[in-house]
Amino acid sequence: MQENVTQFDELELNDAILSSLDEMGFVSPTPIQAAAIPYLLDGRDALGKAQTGTGKTAAFSLPLLNKLNLKQHKPQAIVMAPTRELAIQVAAEIKTLGQNIYGLKVLEIYGGASIVDQMRALKSGAHIVVGTPGRVKDLITRDRLQLDECHTFVLDEADEMLKMGFVDDVTWIMEQAPETAQRVLFSATMPPMVKNIVDKYLRDPARIDVAGSNQTVEKVEQQFWVVKGVEKDEAMMRLLETEETDASIVFVRTRQDTERLADWLSARGFKASALHGDIPQSLRERTVDHIKDGHIDVLVATDVVARGLDVPRITHVFNYDIPFDVESYIHRIGRTGRAGRKGKAILLVRTNQLRMLRTIERVTRSSMEEIKLPVRDKVAEARLIKLGQELEAEKEHKALEKFSELVEKLQTSLEIDATTLAAILLKRQQGKRPLFYVGEDPMIAELERDKQRRRERRENGGRRDGNRQHQDWETYQLQVGREQGVQVKDIVGALANELGLTKGSIGAIKLAPEHTFVQLPKSMSSDVTRKLRKLRIRQKEVGAVVCDFDDFRESRGRRDGGRRDGRGHRDGGRNFRGDNGNRRGERRFDRNRGGDNRGAYRGERGHGGRSHRSSEA
Repeated sequence: MQENVTQFDELELNDAILSSLDEMGFVSPTPIQAAAIPYLLDGRDALGKAQTGTGKTAAFSLPLLNKLNLKQHKPQAIVMAPTRELAIQVAAEIKTLGQNIYGLKVLEIYGGASIVDQMRALKSGAHIVVGTPGRVKDLITRDRLQLDECHTFVLDEADEMLKMGFVDDVTWIMEQAPETAQRVLFSATMPPMVKNIVDKYLRDPARIDVAGSNQTVEKVEQQFWVVKGVEKDEAMMRLLETEETDASIVFVRTRQDTERLADWLSARGFKASALHGDIPQSLRERTVDHIKDGHIDVLVATDVVARGLDVPRITHVFNYDIPFDVESYIHRIGRTGRAGRKGKAILLVRTNQLRMLRTIERVTRSSMEEIKLPVRDKVAEARLIKLGQELEAEKEHKALEKFSELVEKLQTSLEIDATTLAAILLKRQQGKRPLFYVGEDPMIAELERDKQRRRERRENGGRRDGNRQHQDWETYQLQVGREQGVQVKDIVGALANELGLTKGSIGAIKLAPEHTFVQLPKSMSSDVTRKLRKLRIRQKEVGAVVCDFDDFRESRGRRDGGRRDGRGHRDGGRNFRGDNGNRRGERRFDRNRGGDNRGAYRGERGHGGRSHRSSEA
């Protein structure tokens, strides 16, 4: 095995691959490529720990391409990715890296596209198959994707794949792999599920860890704004108008918010479009093409569907909603600053989310700059400058003479001068984006209050913003429980995804056989309360009603696990109460403890578990 590799031509890659790399302007491998490629060329199983943007796709693709037998008809390698978008992106990169390999066939397979067309393509032959686990398993089950000649299996972004509920599909596929096949796994983190896969299916794997050096984070300028003074929609508009953007992605947590915010921005003159998992695949691909060619400037998206997006125009990523974990944040900001380009990421964060912001900073070993939102007079000034530039470009238009005649006619018919007419037309033109404002900007008052708070904190010893504030809770009873197959993570996921509640806005949860008690803020908006009334969990209406239940205390009687009763429930221990016969078996969740919510709810994850997963695959 080669060590201390500094250039691609030092690796044992064939001439066709080296010529492709040379044409693409790639001379030196990234750290993950330099570390992984020699092992993979030697046929070793490998476990790579690397974040997005580190070049890991080429790290496993180049060895794959190097050992292909182009005369072989059946697939020789299976690459599994968590989402359709990432599968498409990985397949495109493999094709680019192998552009000088004559006769190379790379096939992407995923849900949402015709399985008949994919079966036809497999019958015609493919050297490398890139797909989502659900569709890969489906085609293997139908005996259309045959693995007897596959020599390599790759799991890309394994942690995301397993978080999204693909663990059963992935393990099933790995069990079908030929005994002699090489197994390669790349993951940004190593949660227990990933470790289980590694221990069970990888044989003495080479372990490559470059997670400590994250190129994505290093080349993206990161800033944050603490939400106060104005609503987040208004804040997004101000940022979009005052930042020097080309194209942007705005990340939100729920499908509903993609549509709502995209419509809100479109109504104010932005070329915006939504992108989420319920949109048909053909429309999603068309939307991505539109942002590439400039028909769209702002993409409002959820986490999952934006995985794998590589659009050179994207200069900014706006985190409208803070993600639930650091890995999602890294993946989000990795949509900008691609291929050596600079990018910018701005996070909108509420005061009770500052702890998560500090966690992101600590894990990514980076520091975010706090920014002030532009006051609206500055926004109006930016609009006026942009209008002036647009008018400047129209000064020599050949149709102006006819419009001059119209101006004269209107002056005469309306009995007004040219200045007044121009003012009327400008007023109509501004639409919902005023060219000047009347009245006080709420941001100015908020800035003054912020200055006062900072003075008081300095005088009182510098208390931190991030301290958790007391919540005034109200308890709701949901008419679903364990007997309907509901788990705590389903409750938390539904409240976060469908209502848009943050982690700090979900209180204690107690799960019983036929119902669930959950604490939610009394200060919830009417819109959130309306969504709660319509909420469904595992396809069942929850029928949320306010109740006076307040017994969220943990049982103090036993902490050794307790006895099991005849139904298999423990009568003590951390999760179950044993001191009340009417509540035997009620499960408790407290947001202030670790517990069942850890890593269990994410922006795009549905509350139906595997059933939702199949719609994304």
